[in-house]
Amino acid sequence: MTTAVAIEGTCDARFQGVKEAFAQNFADYAEVGVAVAVMVDGRMVVDVWGGHADAARTRPWGQDTIANVFSTTKGITAICAHQLVDQGLLDIDAPVAKYWPEFAQSGKAEVPVRFLFSHRAGLPAIRQELPSGAMYDWEAMTTALAAEEPWWEPGSKHGYHAVTFGHLLGELVRRISGKTLGTYLQDEVAGPLGLDFRVGLPAEDDARTAEMVPIPEEEMMQRDTPLAKALANPQSITFKALANPPDLMLPGTVNTRAWRAAEIPAANGHGTARALARVYGALARGGELDGVRVLSREAIERARIEQSYGEDAVLAGLPSRFGLGFMLDLPEYKIAPGGDIFGHPGAGGSIGFADPESGIGFGYVMNKMIIPPEYFVDPRWRGLIDATYAAL
Repeated sequence: MTTAVAIEGTCDARFQGVKEAFAQNFADYAEVGVAVAVMVDGRMVVDVWGGHADAARTRPWGQDTIANVFSTTKGITAICAHQLVDQGLLDIDAPVAKYWPEFAQSGKAEVPVRFLFSHRAGLPAIRQELPSGAMYDWEAMTTALAAEEPWWEPGSKHGYHAVTFGHLLGELVRRISGKTLGTYLQDEVAGPLGLDFRVGLPAEDDARTAEMVPIPEEEMMQRDTPLAKALANPQSITFKALANPPDLMLPGTVNTRAWRAAEIPAANGHGTARALARVYGALARGGELDGVRVLSREAIERARIEQSYGEDAVLAGLPSRFGLGFMLDLPEYKIAPGGDIFGHPGAGGSIGFADPESGIGFGYVMNKMIIPPEYFVDPRWRGLIDATYAAL
């Protein structure tokens, strides 16, 4: 296949179809910069990249280019918390307040840890408008969440905790381990497994960080959907979950040093497709890779059990499906043609997932953000994932 974009990296001959689909995405979807990696049965069979790391297309996307992956970060955060469960330090059915006493405020004394993992805690947003910059202040966010009254009776329904998920689980990690989520991730997961992935990015990594290209504001405003209408209402739970504090939704926020430096474990992980494929590749083969144990088999199976499915109270009634910290494939919008995958996608297009039945760990990161024409499933994934499964 010919393409004007140079595709670099390695690809097993058996998986050549993935590389071809990758190249085709530049023609079909005007990709700017992107990388995809696939691990099968503990072996990296695809690790390719191409395009540019900036909107002006002056800086080539390189082997070590990292990108903000938005909610794809949630799966990595969940792995950190599940490690504590494996170690007997965190009980998913114990009250959150056992580990975080201040959380007992406003009728939350009996809310179990399980509800934080499964988006059932009723804390997807903070009602009071927060000042710009509050998202970068860990104490401000966790103090506000501890005091917040649930938006619904915890456990009675579910709603996507788009940003608060990371602070809720991250505070449990901090209370139990004594480490911030970003530090814990480096010490216990990324470091041992050799992952180029961080929550809380040092300034020295800015030079290799891709510039995110946001969805044009006019395109966002043209959407006539229940979700778009909810986002246009400043009093809605949807708006407050995604735009409080107000600078969360400002174009360009994610390209600032303040955003990159902060620890926002639901939304500002920075890493490579290779890192995502590797960590999910470990989970796809029982939780161990290259002598490093990430999670026990029992933890992986427990994490994949459906906890929440159906109309999402935050996403304006659209469906969502969750296990314990991981998003599960929706029957209505299947990502993978076979198996029941688990992992997490991110706003604009990134995704990481595992398929234990097929031994697949998959990672895709990019810098051109789009709104999928079909809810939930980014069209750029389709050819890559289909080609992966076709090669098995």
